[in-house]
Amino acid sequence: MTNSAKNVKVIQKGAHLGAEIQGVDLTQPVDAATFKVIEDAFVEHELIVFLNQPITSEQQIEFAKKFGELSVHPFSPNSDDTPELIMFDNDADNPPFSTDCWHSDETFRADPPKATMLHGLVIPEVGGDTMFASMTSAYEGLSDRMKNFITGLECVHDFKPFRALFGNDAKSKEDLRYFEDRYPTVTHPVVSKHPISGKPVLFVNPQFSIKIKGMSEVESRSLLDQLFEQSKIPEFQYRHHWAVDTVVVWDNRSTQHYAVHDYFPQRRKLDRVTIKGENILSYFDAADSKAIQNNKSPLPDDPKVKHGGHVPKRQLERSLEKAKN
Repeated sequence: MTNSAKNVKVIQKGAHLGAEIQGVDLTQPVDAATFKVIEDAFVEHELIVFLNQPITSEQQIEFAKKFGELSVHPFSPNSDDTPELIMFDNDADNPPFSTDCWHSDETFRADPPKATMLHGLVIPEVGGDTMFASMTSAYEGLSDRMKNFITGLECVHDFKPFRALFGNDAKSKEDLRYFEDRYPTVTHPVVSKHPISGKPVLFVNPQFSIKIKGMSEVESRSLLDQLFEQSKIPEFQYRHHWAVDTVVVWDNRSTQHYAVHDYFPQRRKLDRVTIKGENILSYFDAADSKAIQNNKSPLPDDPKVKHGGHVPKRQLERSLEKAKN
């Protein structure tokens, strides 16, 4: 099938997010006019689904690059030949790690990803769905009083779940310090502004958000716990049931997701690529607040524990940095 913009159909799947794109063959080149329809649907629906797409990893990367430059995750199980390609291949011997939590990808970065793309390769007979939540709708679902209260607040983000990848030996501690220097805690607005739609987005998540800037620990935790609940409201969600050769692309700037770990010990394999983002914009002027206080997670007692193939790739990070210079 030759791709043509006039053949593209966008079918809404969820009340607040999610649309299926029909009439596009990702094994073939996607021209500018066709991609414009896809990109508009991506911004409007925050998540788009393509069914029956038997693409190669090279074709997945080629399509992903139309959304922007790809990034390399510093901890996930990457391909040795193509570090931009993350391979989630989980079963009884390699259980999934840290994705059964509501989150936006990599908000511990100063410039979190713009978008994420997954391609289903091996799907369990039962389970293994991914849930998504619209954080624009989550913000709109707050009371006017709460919206007013969080206006201008900022939140500190940290790579806290990946601290479990480091042991207590000297080498592990040295590696941890390296990644702390490379990815220090960053501050993002609690309510961000989507750079295309201009809509306000509730931009905090329980995986990486650790503290509201300028609040005490007790105040911060109480507020964050309340805001985290917004992603759990079913009306704001879309639940995706995977099939082989399904491709899903979601807007990391306006959604959160949760990989349901209910398929163990069956095998589930998906390939992922991530598109680089830009600095997160605030929907409001920043509120006056005090200095940031760090809240570090403790190191694990057993460094041999399985982490779903995740490992800090210090040598890869150094190689990429050297290539840039």
